[in-house]
Amino acid sequence: MKLITEQIEDIEILTEESDGKKDTFIKGIFLQTEITNRNGRMYKYATMEREVNKYNEEFVKRGRALGELGHPDGPTINLDRVSHKIVELYPEGTNFIGKAKLLETPMGKIAKNLLEEGVQLGVSSRGLGSIKREGTSSVVADDFILATAADIVADPSAPYDAFSIANSYTKSESDTRYPFLGNDSIIRTNGNSITADITIPSGTNGLSAGPITVTNATITVNGVYTIV
Repeated sequence: MKLITEQIEDIEILTEESDGKKDTFIKGIFLQTEITNRNGRMYKYATMEREVNKYNEEFVKRGRALGELGHPDGPTINLDRVSHKIVELYPEGTNFIGKAKLLETPMGKIAKNLLEEGVQLGVSSRGLGSIKREGTSSVVADDFILATAADIVADPSAPYDAFSIANSYTKSESDTRYPFLGNDSIIRTNGNSITADITIPSGTNGLSAGPITVTNATITVNGVYTIV
């Protein structure tokens, strides 16, 4: 599985006042499905709906659906870069509309100031999954896991796709959202079967723990691929 990020440019800025305090929110399409996006990928609605429902239960309703300012290197939240809290995420057609409150954190204040100065910002989702080919489309497979519904980014139109594993993630055994096991992420895990075509680009190193079974798929290695 690799880190998959998608960017959306159009967001709305809202100001709401309660008990004399003004809060700033961003709102717009956070997630898109059933359409090939600018990164050439398409998400199935059923897959995203499943993940949004899980994300709402585990994160939004518990007040811990956080996002960062900028492009993080992995799927986990870096608390020192948190800028906002997602307070709503719901379907509208084949899209999912999100609303996020800008927090009084250093990064939240930066994001708010940038928006107030007219800087065009967008949102970028993060997830873990694999890609399969269906005709001429690159479709995100059913193993997709939504990690973060929205980070705030300055270059939402730029293609961004990276494989990354966070180096400092500590998880509980009950948390199945990321491929780590044990205290201090002591064991990294991966699947044992490749069922969709994969291309490792030139200048890229790939690593899997074996054995690995390849079924009806082709692995094209232009860089380096190692099975240990």
